[in-house]
Amino acid sequence: MLKKKIAVAVILFLPLTAQAQKKPLSLEEAVAAGLAASPGLHASRMKLESTAAKVREIDAGRLPSVKFGGGYTRLSEVPPFEVTLPSFPNPIIVSPNYFNNFNLRLGVQQPLFTGFRLQAGAESARMLEKSAGLDLEKDRAEFIFAVKNAYWGLARAREFEAVISENIRQIGEHLKDVRAFFDQGLLTKNEVLRAELELSNAEIMRIDARNAAEVALTSLDSLIGLPLDTDVDLTTSAESPTSRLPVGEMALEETAKSTALIESALANRPELKSAEFRIRSTELGVKAARAGLYPQVSLAGNYYFLRPNPRYMPALDKFKGTWDLGISVSFDIWNWGQTKSRMEQARALLAQARDARKLLEDQAVLEVTQSRLTLARAEEKVRVAGQAVGQAEENLRVTRERFKQGVALNADVLDADVALLRARMNRTQAAIDLVLAEARLEKALGR
Repeated sequence: MLKKKIAVAVILFLPLTAQAQKKPLSLEEAVAAGLAASPGLHASRMKLESTAAKVREIDAGRLPSVKFGGGYTRLSEVPPFEVTLPSFPNPIIVSPNYFNNFNLRLGVQQPLFTGFRLQAGAESARMLEKSAGLDLEKDRAEFIFAVKNAYWGLARAREFEAVISENIRQIGEHLKDVRAFFDQGLLTKNEVLRAELELSNAEIMRIDARNAAEVALTSLDSLIGLPLDTDVDLTTSAESPTSRLPVGEMALEETAKSTALIESALANRPELKSAEFRIRSTELGVKAARAGLYPQVSLAGNYYFLRPNPRYMPALDKFKGTWDLGISVSFDIWNWGQTKSRMEQARALLAQARDARKLLEDQAVLEVTQSRLTLARAEEKVRVAGQAVGQAEENLRVTRERFKQGVALNADVLDADVALLRARMNRTQAAIDLVLAEARLEKALGR
């Protein structure tokens, strides 16, 4: 955890002092900081390491296993085995008893043939390891999009606040003119109240916009691993070249070529590649389930170092070494359908994996199509919104001049102010929608 915090600080070039000061933060720095601090991505990396360790575990099962054991046993005392002969007055002890038994054993076992279970299991684990690696790529792409969404969400909220603040300034200037006309007896008190009401409404909008910006800031801070009270200065604008993704120009050129985009997505999306490896893994699982139809053959050898060693007659209270070597073969003649059931389970899992990939493929096609259409509409909205702002600014300028000349009403100026506010907010929304649409299409294409 300490390393993550250090990485975030280095990436963002944050000073250790002046907590209240805004920290400059570009889009690239936000993404890098988030990737370094994300616990979700760390969990995905640990999942990949787990599958890699599983591969090593299964591969080790195909190699000879060596085991060492030892023990001590104290036996109850019993009379020794004796033989009495007529010509001998005393019994002859055939085998003395030793009540302290020590044993050491070194064993080696090697599976020779397991019905392809070990081979299929090892290959299946490798497929799952590749699948986990692609899942990490998918999680990384989704996280990058989440950071971009939070970054541009904060940019949009702050721009809304700035636009509303500018609107308040304009309404304030107009209110001065209205009060001046009222003092001259050219306007009624109701016109002054109407302008003041419009100013109050704009102040309320600014309060809401400021709150939205603060909420968006905490969301971004949380996502990239910064303290929630950290204020940042966004240095990447929606109009800057760095905010425009490489996919943007290509997508605009190929807006009508939905087939090409879909083919690109189906070839590049990591979750589809991951699903393909899971299908291969389950296919190998079917092969492993068939192992019960084959005999199981293994080679085993042991070396015993015992005191006393029962293979020596008569028994001696000394350590003696002996060994054995053998091949074992086993075959299930009847197990009440267990092998068949395992095969049916494996086939069902294979069908599920294929269906899951088909669902992901359909989802990818839908996402690419929707993202393509959204990007096309966003580009068009940027153009129209830019024209609307120019028109609204000119309309406000002309209306104010006419008001000062006494040929336009107070309501006309207030309406023009509202129209300009709406046009500027629409332009901001359109610019943010465009960069988000490009980011969404890039993610949909698996890039």
